[in-house]
Amino acid sequence: MTKRFRTAAALLTIGGLAVVTLAGCSANAPAASDGKVTIQIGDRPSADRPEDRTYFDERVTAFEEANPTIDLEPVEVGYDASTFQALSAGGSLPDVMSVPLTEPQGLIKRGQAADLTDALTKEGLLDTLNPTIRALTEDSSGKVYAIPTNAYSFGLVYNRELFTQAGLDPDKPPTTWEEVRTAAKKIADATDAAGFSVLSTNNTGGWQFSGITYSYGGSIENEDGSKATFDAAPSKKALSTIQAMRWQDGTLPENTLYDVQSQAQDFAAGKIGMVIGASDYYYTAVQNLKLPAESFGIGGMPQDGGTNGTLSGGTVQIVNPSASDAEKDAAVKWVSFFYLQRYLDEATAVSDAKASNEAGSVTGLPGLPVVASDQYDTYFDWIKDYVNVPTSNFTPYREASNKIPIVPEPVNNAQEVYGALDTVVQTVLTDQNADVSALLSTAQTDVQSRLGR
Repeated sequence: MTKRFRTAAALLTIGGLAVVTLAGCSANAPAASDGKVTIQIGDRPSADRPEDRTYFDERVTAFEEANPTIDLEPVEVGYDASTFQALSAGGSLPDVMSVPLTEPQGLIKRGQAADLTDALTKEGLLDTLNPTIRALTEDSSGKVYAIPTNAYSFGLVYNRELFTQAGLDPDKPPTTWEEVRTAAKKIADATDAAGFSVLSTNNTGGWQFSGITYSYGGSIENEDGSKATFDAAPSKKALSTIQAMRWQDGTLPENTLYDVQSQAQDFAAGKIGMVIGASDYYYTAVQNLKLPAESFGIGGMPQDGGTNGTLSGGTVQIVNPSASDAEKDAAVKWVSFFYLQRYLDEATAVSDAKASNEAGSVTGLPGLPVVASDQYDTYFDWIKDYVNVPTSNFTPYREASNKIPIVPEPVNNAQEVYGALDTVVQTVLTDQNADVSALLSTAQTDVQSRLGR
């Protein structure tokens, strides 16, 4: 892989730029006397990531050359939940920075992000963004306070070869949890593989179970994160399904302590037929663990009793609420240039895809787009000569992404919530007589005490 493309991929991967030390941050720069606008941009990679830092700085220079009336002041300020509130209260946030997709609604209510609606409209970006994801950044009147730049959503990852061996159609993966149970049984009966597997350790079990709860129409926390809400019928039904697949159907593996990496190893080895994951599971299973590319398939997140939702995460860019209109305009231009240009400009799209392909990297991997579906289709048309993944294997996922609502992760103490739910999932996998209702009730009491801290 060339240094240039490896660096670009590292900076633009799901989850956005790495969180770095919150040091050296200054307040907003004063207006320049020469008519230029100066904005402070966060997320500059630290010196211990020299290739990423070099690429970032090169893009800063290129932006300033293309926009001579804007000066950029890069700083190493990245999002850190433990310090963000203090920086915000002290007026020390940069003019633009990355935050998780879970944050915009809370930031809007606390007045910690600028209204970007007019700036996005002037830049021609407002209607270019994926409206489903953009909705997570809007207030009740439709004003937009953040710009999505990376996103993922859960789907059903499956082994197409095992589907064929089990007499299942690899182009039509299950869309409901009952269909998942049926397909898992056929795979387990016809092959040596487990039909389905769930995560259960290192907070991944709770993370995944949250997504399964969403697909059953439930929730983990209320909107502002003040109340745990999973001791309810949808979560009980979701957990009961896992319990039934483990003990009644016999379609889950004997290994009950999977995290993402260990599960992916068994999936890539053909030992598991289906798992829950996002489209970037392809990197782990195919690129890293050598599952044949043609064996990788992904569909939408299975649903129960209608179209309920799928867990989504990612990164958005916010602008300091004290920014002037000129600074907001400049910030939006920077975000468009650095994060979104490859989707909006054919020359950039082709150049990046060509470099990626020639470096032997995964190129043209479909995912949950941050731009509207027609623009995303245009992007793939631009780069079609350089795509090196079996895009038709992602068709069920892309079709479902246009239909299934996305639901963000819990907004309050998500990792602690996930840890508590890890224990719930592990218990169900190891104790066939586990009391689903009691497990969820105990966990919710524990989580509620944490939410109040």
